[in-house]
Amino acid sequence: MTAQDNINRYWTGRADSYDAHHVDQLATPAIRAAWEDVWRTALPTPGRVLDAGTGTGHVSLMLAGQGHDVVGIDLSPGMLAKAREKAAALPNPPELRVGDAVAPEFPPGSFDAVTSRYVLWTLRTPETALRHWRRLLRPGGVLAAVDSTWFPGGVHPSPGPRALDDLPTFRDLYDRDVLSLLPLAEASSIEATADLVRAAGFSDVVVTPLTDILELDRRFGVADGHEIQLQFLITGRAT
Repeated sequence: MTAQDNINRYWTGRADSYDAHHVDQLATPAIRAAWEDVWRTALPTPGRVLDAGTGTGHVSLMLAGQGHDVVGIDLSPGMLAKAREKAAALPNPPELRVGDAVAPEFPPGSFDAVTSRYVLWTLRTPETALRHWRRLLRPGGVLAAVDSTWFPGGVHPSPGPRALDDLPTFRDLYDRDVLSLLPLAEASSIEATADLVRAAGFSDVVVTPLTDILELDRRFGVADGHEIQLQFLITGRAT
């Protein structure tokens, strides 16, 4: 078993509950509108988009609905199965395929934008992934990534009432061997992520706190095993 095998097993096993939470969230008009606004602001002009680590398709489906030509990739079969179920009902569905977010297999300059949501923290060698993403962008193309500092006190602190440790298999599959390969998993500041985006060669890097999403999380709650935390939109441009 490799570290990526462990990660894939965890997210495939959690696909049903994870997807159910996000389906419930997006059924709330205020939450859907807020996320629609996040992506419409980041990518105002429809284009060809790679959604790296699409999971159950949250970003891929939303961007397809906004008129983008979307390809979503993920290494978790369980997550992709959920995404494909929902995509089947869309008039302009994203293309959803198995693919490695760290090293997507597309020719250089294939996309106008690369997106990710809750992906960078769990990527092995995120600096390598970001360099590959920049290579896939056309000149002037946009990176738009949403993430947070999910575990600033460590992935396995003393268990609390909502500690992710309490979810079955998390402690076993996100073990120390895996975490040693995930440099952003326990970052204490979002600047650690922004610094890697800059180091990968992106220009005009901006970190935007998603305060509206934070207030909605406080009002409606978050996924099992997660604390309410401020999330950030990190954007950059390929030159």
